[in-house]
Amino acid sequence: MFDSVQDGGHDSSGVLVPVLIPWLFEWRYGGRSVSLCGSFTRWSESIPMSLAEGRDDVFQVVWNLTSGHHEYKFCVDGQWRYDENQPFAEGACGLVNTIIIAREPDMINSTSSSPTPGRSNMDVDYDIITPAVSLSHGTLQEAIPMISSVDLEVSRHRVANFLSTHTAYELLPDSGKIITLDINLPVKQAFDILHEQGLSVAPLWDFCKSQFVGVLSASDFILILKELGNHGSNLTEEQLEKHTIAAWKEGKLHLTRTMDGNGGSFPRRQLIHAGPYDCMKDVALKILQNKVATVPIIHSSRDGSFPQLLHLASLSGILKCIYRFFRHSLSSLPILQQPICSIPLGTWVPQIGESKPFAMLRPNASLSAALTLLVQAGVSSIPIVDDNGSLLDMYSRR
Repeated sequence: MFDSVQDGGHDSSGVLVPVLIPWLFEWRYGGRSVSLCGSFTRWSESIPMSLAEGRDDVFQVVWNLTSGHHEYKFCVDGQWRYDENQPFAEGACGLVNTIIIAREPDMINSTSSSPTPGRSNMDVDYDIITPAVSLSHGTLQEAIPMISSVDLEVSRHRVANFLSTHTAYELLPDSGKIITLDINLPVKQAFDILHEQGLSVAPLWDFCKSQFVGVLSASDFILILKELGNHGSNLTEEQLEKHTIAAWKEGKLHLTRTMDGNGGSFPRRQLIHAGPYDCMKDVALKILQNKVATVPIIHSSRDGSFPQLLHLASLSGILKCIYRFFRHSLSSLPILQQPICSIPLGTWVPQIGESKPFAMLRPNASLSAALTLLVQAGVSSIPIVDDNGSLLDMYSRR
């Protein structure tokens, strides 16, 4: 299954020899005879593929590739095929799968640091984004690796293209269940159900309107605990047992109006949702722009009646879908080869991410302080650290 491996480097004359990178090709859809052909064989040689150990439907072969762009197809039982679940494009041979292998950094350095005699030295702008800072506190003193803006743009373009051409329907699992809560259900009982089912959010159904009207989430639970801490003595045990989701949502709306200082002018928020045929890009934008954790995927008839709840979409689900699509060709997203600190997405200490303070607590902090920080910082979890800043535990919404 393996072809002969060649080592990259310089030959005896000092000429740079391209580094060959072993690459695993897989055909996962069965067949009697499968072979591989591509631009790396100049489309003239077919490479036989062998069955993976213990499988009768997966064919594999490892072939050495140089850095750059490659195209390939599979010949399955005499028919040319391409894998729809891997990156593909229209090529000279029709639809073909594609791979982009980033150039090795040491190849760039060797080329630029060893000028050829008789030629003038030239300053080449590789368009590199330099990091603003490096990690401190002794965890990582060396500079963060530089990121090529070309690699960044290639990764951005491929992810954007994927999100624009794939729909929310692809986020649906093969099997599963979704819990929907009646708005007239007592809040206490609703949270008991969420706890028993291991859920942090559930859509709300209004039988009178025959439609989904909102969601009950961990944020509601946090706000209720804070309200009980402030005004718990004003509510009897019986009132707590009978307080419905609908009543809480009304009270939450009043609370929001009070906190925002808008009085009665604060608008009632509509349910943020998406359809199964909306592209993933639109779903992701709804999550980010509305600052929500999930977006219900709802299928309705043309007149809007009989809505069917299909799924609760989240950013983590979209990321999993992106990974499934690119997992066998991760080099086509060069940014994934970089350490996570090179692009400080998320929440970081001030030396790295300057946008907002890094939320963390000491072990002796009160529950009230933890709940308040979760809401104010808009985060899903808070690191619990000791006096030296070492991580002890995590306190999360779930």
